[in-house]
Formats: sequence, C-alpha cells, structure tokens
Amino acid sequence: MGKQEEYLKISEEIVKCAGGMENIQGSAHCATRLRIVLKDNDKADMEQLENVSRVKGAFVAGNQLQLIFGAGVVNEVYEVFARYTHTENMSLGDLKAESAKKQNPVQAVIKALSDVFIGIMPALLAAALLMGLTGVLGGLDIVRENETMYAINKLVSLASNGIFAILPMAVCYSAVKRFGGNPVLGMVVGAIMLDGSLANAYQAAQGLADPEVISLFGLKVELVGFQGGIIIALMMGYIVARLDIFFNKKIPDVIKLLVAPLLTVFISTVLLFTCIGPVGRILSDAITNALVWGTNHLGAFGYALFAGVQQLVVITGLHHIIGAVEAQLIADTGTNFINPLMSVALMGQGGAVLGYLAVNWKNVKTRELCIPSFLSTLFGISEPAIFGVNLRYRYPLIGGCIGGAAAGAYVYFSRLTAFGFGTTAVPGIAIANPANNGYVNYIIAHLIALLIGGLVTICFGKMAGKKQPVSKESKSAASEAQIFLKAPVRGEVLPITESSDPTFAQKMLGDGIMVKPQEAKAEVLAPCDGTVKFVYPGGHAVGIETENGLGILIHCGVDTVKLEGEGFTVCTKEGSVVRAGERLLLFDKELIEGRGYSAEVAMLVTDRPENCTVKVEGLAENL
Repeated sequence: MGKQEEYLKISEEIVKCAGGMENIQGSAHCATRLRIVLKDNDKADMEQLENVSRVKGAFVAGNQLQLIFGAGVVNEVYEVFARYTHTENMSLGDLKAESAKKQNPVQAVIKALSDVFIGIMPALLAAALLMGLTGVLGGLDIVRENETMYAINKLVSLASNGIFAILPMAVCYSAVKRFGGNPVLGMVVGAIMLDGSLANAYQAAQGLADPEVISLFGLKVELVGFQGGIIIALMMGYIVARLDIFFNKKIPDVIKLLVAPLLTVFISTVLLFTCIGPVGRILSDAITNALVWGTNHLGAFGYALFAGVQQLVVITGLHHIIGAVEAQLIADTGTNFINPLMSVALMGQGGAVLGYLAVNWKNVKTRELCIPSFLSTLFGISEPAIFGVNLRYRYPLIGGCIGGAAAGAYVYFSRLTAFGFGTTAVPGIAIANPANNGYVNYIIAHLIALLIGGLVTICFGKMAGKKQPVSKESKSAASEAQIFLKAPVRGEVLPITESSDPTFAQKMLGDGIMVKPQEAKAEVLAPCDGTVKFVYPGGHAVGIETENGLGILIHCGVDTVKLEGEGFTVCTKEGSVVRAGERLLLFDKELIEGRGYSAEVAMLVTDRPENCTVKVEGLAENL
C-alpha cells in the first residue's frame, strides 16, 4: 500500500470516528498535530481515534479535536485529509477563529495570552540562550584575560539584555496586535511605560529614586516607570487595541487619521498611570510574592508539588499563562526557578513513557508509539507523551508525576534556577544558571525525573498487569454484492484518471468517473438510492451513503470552492433519503468556465464494503 492510499484510509477512519463528514467544520495542522473543528465534540469516538494507524494520541483542547501524528507525517496526512473532507482552503488562523467561537471566557483569556507570547518568543529564547552563554564565558579565566574573548563576551552580554530592557514595549506591541488594534500604537504606549523622564521602577522600589508626584483632578499620581511590568503591558495592550478599534469606528474618515490615534494614546496614558498601572503592580506583586512565599515557606514540598502537578496543568491548557509569570519573575528577581521545575516535570513524563515501553516491549505498536513520544520530550515537547501514552493508560501519568515531584525536591536542595524561560529538557540546559554547579545539577535533576518516573511506572504496570493498546475489532465481511451507479450528470463519461484535478486522477480519494457535462445548466442527480451525508457549503460537492455502507462523493468542477457558491443551487439537504435520479444540485456550466474553472464532475467511491463490486453507467470496467 502506497503512502497516499494509506493516508486516504486514515482519513476515512478519522471521519468515521469523528462523527461523519457532516460533523466536520474545518481542519488545519501545526508542526505535530492534525487539528479538526467538529460541530459536536461528543460525537467523536476518542478510543477509536486513538487506535487509527499512525495516530500517537487524540484529545480535545481549545475546542479542537487534535490528533498527534508527529513532525513531517502530519503534513502528508493533512494534505490527503483536507482534500477528502474539502477543508483544504482553511488556514490555521481560520481554524482558530472557528474554534474560538466555542471557547468559554477562561479558555479565551488563556489562548490570548499564549498568542501574545508566541509573537515575541524567538527574541526571548535568543536572549535566554545568550544569557546562558555569557554566564559560562564570564566564569572562565581565559575570557577575562584575553582582550578579544572579553570583547566577544561583552557583546554577547549586551545582546542578551536587549529584549529584557524593552520587554514591556514588546509585550504591549504583541498584545495590541493580538487583540486587533494598530500594533504601532502599542509600541508607543510601551515606550511611554519605559520613558527616561520617569523614575526607574527598580530604583524607586529600593528607595534610590524620588518619583515626581502630580495632581490630576485632586488624584495624586506618581510618575514611576514600568520596567519589568509584563502583566501591566498585557493589560495595556488590550486597552490600546479596544480604544483604537472604537475610535476608528466612531470618528469620521475626514479626521480619523489625526484624531483616532491621538485619543487612543492619550487616554491609554491616563489609564496607565491612574488605574491600570497601580492595579497591575498589585497583581504582579501578588503573583510573584505568592510564588516566592511558597518556595520560602513550603521549601522542598512546594517545589515537589509544583513539579508533580505541572504536566497535569498542560492537559488543561492553563500552562500557557505560566510564561507571563516567569517573565515577571525574571524581571523582579533576575532568575527563574519555575523553568527547571517545568523541565523536570516534563522529563518525569518521558521516564513514564520509557517505563510503559519496558512493560509492553513485545507489542510492536507500543514501540512505534513510545519511542518517538519519548524522543519528543528530550526537546521539550510533552504532548505526544502525555496524550499519546500516559494519559491514555493513566498509570504512566501518575508515575511521571511522581518522577517530576522527586526531581522538583532536588531542584530545591540544589538551588537550581534559569536565566530565561520557554525552553526545557536538553535545549533548556543552555539557559540554566551555572551558579551552584547549575549545569551538573540540571543533568542530575533530569536523570532523577527520568529514572523514578520510569521505575514507578514499571512497578505500577507489573501490579496492574501488562496493558496493551486496545486493538480494533475486526469488521465482519459484507455479503458479496454488486452495486450499479448512474452517472450524476448527462455528458461524456470517462475514467477518473482523465480528470484535470491530480488529486482525483491519482485516485487519492478513491476510484470513480469523470463526466464532461453537456448542458449549460447542468443537473446533478443521485447515482443510486441512499442518504445524503453532507452538502458542502457553497453547493459544489455532495456525499451519499448507501444502505450497505458504500460512500460516494460527487464533486462539481475543479477549484470551484473559490466561487463560494456562486453558480450553484442546492436542491437537497443533509440527512435526506434520496432515490436514484433524484435532483441533488444545479450548476451553471457557462459561469464556471467563464471564471476560468473546469466544469467537469467527479464521482468517487470513497468507502466500499468488502466483497462489493461497483458498476457505473457508461463505463466498461468495474470500479
């Protein structure tokens, strides 16, 4: 079986397990996952989806059904799946917009925070890596004694500090962009937060600077800068975006260019110093103080608790907000103790995968699933391990949490911290703080998480008995039958290999026929008795399923989805029971060809029962 045939079969299984073609609203993919928006998530059979070939895990997050395939494979699977489901023109942004409609307020806030930091993450990672490098170089005698080496380290140090010096500005810029405003206005407000005429926030906090106090309608306002004000910048980004959108809607076009940005920036500045800034400072201090209190008063237990449950937070999607807390922590204290805890928590889950693999080594599918899932944890990606193995079989998840907790306690005793955030596991060693033998302790902490996570999982597995992946039940063979199909439109009937669409011609979606319609106003008729399973929005495609499970796709034209329904008339609806020859669609052949598209009609057999042959009117050979 070739790749295209394999991926087509996978696509068919996904559609069936996801509640049918009519339940699929859209699809897209990221680096490792196929993301699908369903009309009703409850119709998805998650257990069966997890057992689809090549699927390493299935879960619903952010109102998206997410199937983990891994880097590279997901691109190839998506290409076939998108064509099969007619969702190939949907971008990841479109999918996010569609799924966002189904998010509750908490999910929406978390998603927004994640989007803000994704935009500036490359700069943060670069700065963190450079900070780790200068930390190493600064401790070497050869660097201090050699002029060139000293100069290089000095430049590395300058490069590492750049993003942190303007981080509130970068966050405000990214936040305004995320919330739909003019991001340049966010940059302006971010610059106001760091204005040199204001008292430096760090110096003011230490009593080394005396901020100017002004009176605004009797309200005393301290003119203190917002260095390190990450949460304040997030809040201001939202305010700026809302004001920008409001004024651009309300102000007449004649004066909009001048007045709208003026009002946005001025009102944002007033709000910054009168309410958003003070409230943000209280919130920022509360979060940082709570974390510092926990480490000071709960000691090793606090660290162990955080590392033990952090990957459970990943399951909920709430972990995205931790980035903002880490950024605030670095701004306030200069180091980040959360990053090593998150890293060992991830490595504990990696150890649990190895433990589960050891218990079930003889199972081939387990090896195919566990090995790449573990390798992904080495590079800071835990989703394949969590959703593909540990959460799926439960006891490995517990074993991984115990491994992470044990390593978290070691992080406390070794006083391990980091200079940045956003990268963990093997790459994370580059941002580890070298103080207190940081690099050695980083390695030891991760080995503890790996070994304990694996050993505990093995013990749990032995006690519970080997739990192999659930196998699919074999389908009973259908009785031998022949199905006769009529051509869906009047015209010249040709094999599907004659189609001008390479996807159809290569039979990627199934065997069938191509018809060149002879009428200017073409009528699409049901090729057999059956049930209409879906009608694509716009009316250029319809799917029918016969009583014995034969799936038929009728697709009118090539790339006609771009017409967005123009020239098409739908004469049926999803769920309708139709008879052979009953009208399904009408389309304007002349309009389609006049817009530069082919009006050929493809009819494909997408799903065929066993022991079933298909004969098509006008075609000599069976399909």
